[in-house]
Amino acid sequence: MPTTTRQWLLNGHPRGRGIAEDDFKLAETQLPDPGPGEMVLATRYLGFDPAQKGWMENIADYVAPMAIGDVMRGSGICEVVESNGGKFAVGDFVFGTTGWTEYLVTDGKELTKVETDLSPTAVLSVLGTTGLTAYCGLFKVGKPVAGDTVLVSGAAGATGSIVGQLAKIAGCRAVGIAGGAEKCEWLVKEAGYDAAIDYKAGNVKAQIKELCPPGVDVIYDNVGGAILNDMLACIATGARVVICGGISRYETGSLPAGPENYFNLVFRRGTMAGFIVLDWASEFPGIRKRLEGFVKDGSLKYQEDIQHGFENAPDTLQRLFTGKNRGKQMLKL
Repeated sequence: MPTTTRQWLLNGHPRGRGIAEDDFKLAETQLPDPGPGEMVLATRYLGFDPAQKGWMENIADYVAPMAIGDVMRGSGICEVVESNGGKFAVGDFVFGTTGWTEYLVTDGKELTKVETDLSPTAVLSVLGTTGLTAYCGLFKVGKPVAGDTVLVSGAAGATGSIVGQLAKIAGCRAVGIAGGAEKCEWLVKEAGYDAAIDYKAGNVKAQIKELCPPGVDVIYDNVGGAILNDMLACIATGARVVICGGISRYETGSLPAGPENYFNLVFRRGTMAGFIVLDWASEFPGIRKRLEGFVKDGSLKYQEDIQHGFENAPDTLQRLFTGKNRGKQMLKL
């Protein structure tokens, strides 16, 4: 059994700027022996989300603040390699919040056993926070009905690509906004979106109006900033606007300015709401089964972008903010 473990520690709070290389510090620390009811876990995969920058900044108050020297917070899939009467058996794979560490000792109370017919990595992507966020944001907040037009920003991302497919399953028309012709082509040909808008081509508002002439019934926003403003200009009467993320703000570190077109919510009798997916944690097992069923019957596809090597964890997180990743960003140890 290992007696030490490498860990990535938080070394800087990237407020008002992008993430820098020296915001992380690689350290080696002693691994304690597992006490009664504890297990030694070996991390096999790490998962990455844009929200991690907010955790580093301590801008997100729905999680505990992070101090310099803390193990970087993040999700992972681990294998149980030793157990001292723990809740999982040696050889079991589990997932949850593990942190950026090669090994950890835990009682496993906050972890869940991997039980899926899909690839085990699915518990971090389509069956993990990514899929759960897409599902809960769309159906719990957006409340689409058959025939609605659903417009998704950041549509080629891990969450956005699932939102559009779920909208199609619900009988809606799905339009996605993404950066570049290649991503837009993937949205239509592979993810099944009805149409895609390339924001890099400019004049996003005109593109939305051309593709959604009656207006947009449900907006699912992962971007914020100017794109949210353009989407709000095109809402239909009774529209629901779901605020999931704000990738546009992560490089600056400051919260985005309020959208200029927010008063269109009054004119169109629309609503705009944010959400934290953890609010529906009690429903996660049932939602995971539903999502897995959609994957099995071919109505839901998902992408995973898997990098390699524990030493590359900081660079892998950075991929989220440069548009390099395709689908859920992960790292194999």
